[in-house]
Amino acid sequence: MNKIFTFKPYLKPVVWGGDKIKEFKNIDTDLANIGESWEISGVPGHESVVDSGEDRGLTITQLIDKYGADLVGEEVYRRFGDSFPLLIKIIDARDNLSVQVHPDDELAGRRHNSPGKTEMWYVIDADDNADIISGLSKEITPYEYRSRVADNTITDVLACHKSHPGDVFFLPAGRIHAIGGGNLIAEIQQTSDITYRVYDYDRRGLDGKPRQLHVEEAVDAIDYRVYDNYVTDYDRAAKGEVPLVKCNYFDVQKITVNGQLSLQHLSESFTALICIDGRCTVDVDREAACDISRGHTVLVAASARSVTLTGNAVLIAASVPRDSAK
Repeated sequence: MNKIFTFKPYLKPVVWGGDKIKEFKNIDTDLANIGESWEISGVPGHESVVDSGEDRGLTITQLIDKYGADLVGEEVYRRFGDSFPLLIKIIDARDNLSVQVHPDDELAGRRHNSPGKTEMWYVIDADDNADIISGLSKEITPYEYRSRVADNTITDVLACHKSHPGDVFFLPAGRIHAIGGGNLIAEIQQTSDITYRVYDYDRRGLDGKPRQLHVEEAVDAIDYRVYDNYVTDYDRAAKGEVPLVKCNYFDVQKITVNGQLSLQHLSESFTALICIDGRCTVDVDREAACDISRGHTVLVAASARSVTLTGNAVLIAASVPRDSAK
């Protein structure tokens, strides 16, 4: 089987989207207001499609059906079957995204027969005035939450952080959050598209109508506690493979390549590699190689025994840790 795959991205125009994704990915498209590029997705209706090689034209679900554990790993295949467990996006926020929250597995399963949504962000680029909302700055009650949404003061109790390239935010289900305008972000999350929008600045959608809010649905989803630190700390000066976030759903590292680098921390699952700067060649088991450049993503099969990167690049690597598949 092939052990490295590329996919056609799904470009999603939204009211807050901009034009940075076109430049970042070096693509030519007539689409405007592109807010998201879904790099690898198993979301029903928006499943990624292989765009080259002998498996060209297969959806990621069909790819898993064909290769099974060799593609995604034995533990991942046992737990998720033909469903790809991560959704990987590039997000361009020209304007502020809505203030929102996602349910956890229990609530999402009960209400929507779906997984919950824990996610993380890596800030690729940020304008001088860009910020990120992550968490609460003041502990509130569900009653106060409802009142503040009603009188448009909910933003007064949200933790707002000045954003910089390289910043990392971990967003467990239940944490209220929003991407501010001027941010270009790589997002890794559970495969779920369930979002409770709680505040949207009285904005209209692309259809000219007010965007739907989910104020009541969010009441039981929000974590109302305040935490000490919402920005993930990591060694920004380190080269090679640097851990960023590890939770039950994903294990994410930053990889800096200057010359040649053999990956030392190959997962028992697949590994998605998102190139956020430069370019390099990805060589798998000395059998298959693929060039990857800024803005593009490849999927390395779990059956790979060695991965060597050659070039000058910065990448984000995402896999599923073993503990999450037990």
